[in-house]
Amino acid sequence: MKIISRRDFLTLTAIAGSSIVLPIALQNRGYAQNGKSQTVQPFTLPFRTPPVLKPIRSDRTTDYYQITMRPARVEFFTGVKTAIWGYNGMFPGPTIKQRKDRQSVVRVINNLSRSTSVHLHGMASQPQYDGYAEDFISPGYYKDYVYPNNRAANFWYHDHMMHQSARNVYMGLAGMYIVQDDAELSLPLPKDAYDIPLIIHDKQFASDGSLIFNDQGQITLMGDVITVNGVPWPRMEVANRKYRFRVLNASISRSYRLALSTGNDLIVIGTDSGLMSAPVTTQDMRIGTAERYDLIIDFSQYPIGTQVVLQNLQLPNNDNYDNTDKILRFDVVRTESDNSSIPSTLSDIQPIPESSAVRTRNFSFDLQNGLWVINGNGWSRDRIDANPQLEDVEIWNLEHDSSNSFHLIHLHLIDCQILDRNGQPPFPYERGFKDVFYVGENETVRVIGRFRPNAGKYMFHCHNIVHEDHDMMSQFQVGQGGIDPLSAPPRRLPARPL
Repeated sequence: MKIISRRDFLTLTAIAGSSIVLPIALQNRGYAQNGKSQTVQPFTLPFRTPPVLKPIRSDRTTDYYQITMRPARVEFFTGVKTAIWGYNGMFPGPTIKQRKDRQSVVRVINNLSRSTSVHLHGMASQPQYDGYAEDFISPGYYKDYVYPNNRAANFWYHDHMMHQSARNVYMGLAGMYIVQDDAELSLPLPKDAYDIPLIIHDKQFASDGSLIFNDQGQITLMGDVITVNGVPWPRMEVANRKYRFRVLNASISRSYRLALSTGNDLIVIGTDSGLMSAPVTTQDMRIGTAERYDLIIDFSQYPIGTQVVLQNLQLPNNDNYDNTDKILRFDVVRTESDNSSIPSTLSDIQPIPESSAVRTRNFSFDLQNGLWVINGNGWSRDRIDANPQLEDVEIWNLEHDSSNSFHLIHLHLIDCQILDRNGQPPFPYERGFKDVFYVGENETVRVIGRFRPNAGKYMFHCHNIVHEDHDMMSQFQVGQGGIDPLSAPPRRLPARPL
């Protein structure tokens, strides 16, 4: 039994009116394990794909979208309603699909009773549209975010509200955003109905279906129910052919080690920032919070009637419960022709030479005096911890000297390549461009990147969102000046026409 502190009790009391169940005696072991939780037998609910959001209008250069954040009650379990906060009242939010170099304007309306901030994770947005943690949308306000869509990759949009992101994302404020270009679409990869997002997110439910928010004293938040696209442990019927899966770990704290129950290979074709130069085969792979990987699974090797489980193999410092070792099941139920293939060359990615770096910076990620800090400091809007110039190449050493946790370090604006982990090469499936870096127990990860295309202030932080909220977040400034992140404030409703 975990006894909460007076500080935690006051925090719980302050938000007791929300839709999250917050029991006074919080238990580390998941509620599904002791009969108190709402749960479901794995692989009994059908798989579903989030709907694609259509623009409300388009012109020659720009597509205009509108999303409303609002409370809703949805079914994670048949016949049981759970209160969420959702983009358009759903979890995950609707998927936005765009073409490279077509601009998006996404209007986000806040019909919740709490403030929010929207970050399109991975997009090279201008500072005022990047979801700066203190650029918040109050209830009854809206903001128009402008996105350049300047490269093909799998992005995701999620809440980034100062000190509240974990709760807001946990309650449902997350969705996928996909940008494609002509080069990718010309490849013979699986397309259309065979190109599918997989948004993985773990939750904990009370017996009445209400969400339980337990961050274990601002340390970590891991649920005992694994959802995919909002469905607990779904069952997906597939044909015996190749499928492309765009996998996003949208969990608050949990990392996953993916593997197929049959022992067959996963084929990795892309990382956070787009396609790799060549496909990589692996029997298992780690995916931390906010990381994205593009996978091909070839079901042609299985006869009709085969059941293939996407497993979650054990990782250190992750809470394990009875069914958190599994994610979803693929049932091979039909035969279909397949004209797709996996090219040996996917894109032209060139390594950034270390010799091009103009400086090296060191950042340590630690727990000090009850706060998660970077180089001993918590968040301050008035402090800049790095000032690279536009087009500078830098090497950042991301250091963690504890065995009791791991960190997922996210750099806004730029994409980097991993040079090494404790002097050893990165995993083969990590060798593309990335914006999130798994810094494991007692590990130093060296990354290299070029600071472009925008000047201005941008955040970097741990994407274990509990750590980010308390208080493992800082900022860098590219060049001198740049647009103020707070220079495009939200407007009060009613909204003017888009």
